[in-house]
Amino acid sequence: MADRHGRRPGRSGIRRVGAALSAVLACAALGACSGVQNGAVSADSGQEYPSGPVELIVGASAGGSTDLLARKVAEVLEGPLGATVTVLNKPGANGAVAAGELMNSAPDGQQFMLTSGSLMTITPHFVSPDEALSVDDVQLVTGVGREDYVLVANSAGGFASIADIVAAGRTINYGTSGVGTGGQLSQRLLFDRLGIQSADVPFEGGAPAVTALLGSQVDVASVQVLEAMPHIQSGAFVPIATFGEQRSPFLPDTPTATEQGHDVVVDQSRFVWVPKGTPEATVAKLAEALRTTFADPGYQDFIAQSYITADETDAATTAANLQADRERYGAAIKAAGITP
Repeated sequence: MADRHGRRPGRSGIRRVGAALSAVLACAALGACSGVQNGAVSADSGQEYPSGPVELIVGASAGGSTDLLARKVAEVLEGPLGATVTVLNKPGANGAVAAGELMNSAPDGQQFMLTSGSLMTITPHFVSPDEALSVDDVQLVTGVGREDYVLVANSAGGFASIADIVAAGRTINYGTSGVGTGGQLSQRLLFDRLGIQSADVPFEGGAPAVTALLGSQVDVASVQVLEAMPHIQSGAFVPIATFGEQRSPFLPDTPTATEQGHDVVVDQSRFVWVPKGTPEATVAKLAEALRTTFADPGYQDFIAQSYITADETDAATTAANLQADRERYGAAIKAAGITP
């Protein structure tokens, strides 16, 4: 991205996202990647669902917030779905690589994906319209949850506030969970408002970004609260700001960026989807099994302990929320003068 100050961090990563999405959508348009005519199967195909083990795909590396959430969903889902559910990690391009493979797989519900909303709400602002992924390209099943981002610094680095970052008087290297993610956007918008030089260091997920900060390979990182909290509690990380509209209930003593005079609001939604053309009966059964999963006491305990706010909306509401987030982030990006 480049801004009005001429800084262009992460351009190669943005090009990779664009190339990945372009290949995905071209393949989908030709209908040549799945072996399924017109990308659909008949709703009355007679196939019983599930017809065997099911795969839950995650477009990020193991150990991050999305991965941990997916593994808990898979664990509890096996009961109500009546099948083994295996988590497959396929990191790359903020989930675009995994999404591309799934979009062109058989639309039978045997594979589905837990996706970060940023793939449809933030990344599209940095690629051409024909490369952007939208809610119209997939069959949504359900919303799952929302999480706050927190800006953290290594406690050995000397940063304890946004004012400390400004006072450093040098380029700030910031770690993110990937190009086109909320972690990247939250920091990019903040540093633009601060008027300081900064350099984006993208990783394939939140876990490696956290590891880099622990090793002082970057100065700060904006990651999910779940990813940062163990290190905040141990004293290794200092929480500098959260990026929600209000303070995180999990970090009540950490002010938001807005409270500190910088109007930057970015959060992360997550949702489940299957390829377009998946039979309605299959989608309905998966949605019902997920609703049962969300009601499970063990699952509810997990999200509470993982600093995740339930956002278990139906497909239509999930689509509306994603579109609203896309427009909100687009306005913020335009106001900041940030372009691909």
